[in-house]
Amino acid sequence: MITYNVTISIDESVREEWLQWMKHKHIPDVLATGMFTSAKMFHLLTNAEDDTGHNYTIQYICESMERFREYEAKYAPALRKDTEDKFGGKFYAFRSLMEEV
Repeated sequence: MITYNVTISIDESVREEWLQWMKHKHIPDVLATGMFTSAKMFHLLTNAEDDTGHNYTIQYICESMERFREYEAKYAPALRKDTEDKFGGKFYAFRSLMEEV
């Protein structure tokens, strides 16, 4: 099993709008691709000392690397563009893959 983790620092000026958009639009759109079995969103309670934004992480569960690669090739570019078009300049995203051991 693969966990696709997206950590996001979002500017306070759009935080509430972004949260609603993530919960009701973006995460459902990612899940609708059929490449992930579930998703959870967390608010990070610890931040780096120089961080002035609010940090969140979204963890998407994927059955295999093949499914994740398919997501990256077919769906990720458009979904990332949607986020950039709506909140560009107001967030920073860091992505990582984790494998359960």
